[in-house]
Amino acid sequence: MKTWFCSLAAGALLLASPAWAAWPEKPVTLLVPFPPGGSTDSLARTLGAKLQETLGQTFIVDNKPGATGTIGAGQVKRAAPDGYTVLVSSLGPFVIAPHLIKAMPYDPARDFDLLMVAVQAPNVLVVPAVSPHKSVADVLAALKKDPGKMSFASSGNGSSDHLTAELFWQQTNTSGLHIPYKGGAPAISDLLGAQVDASFQNINAVISQIQAGKLRALAVTGDKRSTLLPQVPTLSEAGVKNADVYSWQAVAAPKGLPADVRTKLHAALVSALNDPVVNKKLTDVGFEVIANTPEQFTKFQAAEFARWKKVIDTGHITAD
Repeated sequence: MKTWFCSLAAGALLLASPAWAAWPEKPVTLLVPFPPGGSTDSLARTLGAKLQETLGQTFIVDNKPGATGTIGAGQVKRAAPDGYTVLVSSLGPFVIAPHLIKAMPYDPARDFDLLMVAVQAPNVLVVPAVSPHKSVADVLAALKKDPGKMSFASSGNGSSDHLTAELFWQQTNTSGLHIPYKGGAPAISDLLGAQVDASFQNINAVISQIQAGKLRALAVTGDKRSTLLPQVPTLSEAGVKNADVYSWQAVAAPKGLPADVRTKLHAALVSALNDPVVNKKLTDVGFEVIANTPEQFTKFQAAEFARWKKVIDTGHITAD
């Protein structure tokens, strides 16, 4: 709690400083490397509205999807490092895509000023309401009885939901059948229709279907239970160790952002994420607000980069 108040106080002082009154003098683009409507897009629009209110300048969300987020991220890398183009992205372009795409248009560790991990949320293992599987133990029994037969839907090769399933199989010495879709919506649609057996979906994407009884949640992938699903165990509680996974959204800028702009932008983001209305809007759909420092994000990015490289290499996963 003390840290939260200190962050707000620091943010207020920084935002009030006349030395940094020049930025922003024109509209700022928040580039999202995914289609509209997803978790990252929703976060960017929520942040943009609050930043616009705080800084008195227009913040425009620009969706540039394609190639698992690398097209949009590459565009940010090539933009001027002046604070007027900012990347808001999930973990994919930062720590997953570099292991899957040969001709990467950027180096995630060198071509960006990493500002913060804004939010995170666990994935949740779900099955259709009509599924005979009532627990993680049931799923493991099915996987061991008929290896490679139980189908797991994902939003695409190399997505967080795909790699969570791969990690789950690796940690339990089992194998399932991966069914990649072109996005989360069609994957969830077939899951609801019981066309596929299971999926590790981001909690934000399926919480309404779980609460409506259309999907059954068997476990969450966080290191603690979700406040939205307090009766649902973690994978660790269900006996699957070392498979804690969080999907996360972060903010970065082209490398070389002026120090004063970087500090002011970071302070404004911290203030926005800790605003009571914004905070509640995010936590109500399952996000956990992180709002960490650039130094913490840099260290975290390196750890996540190494972790997912190991999963991808072990599973012989490709982008195709």
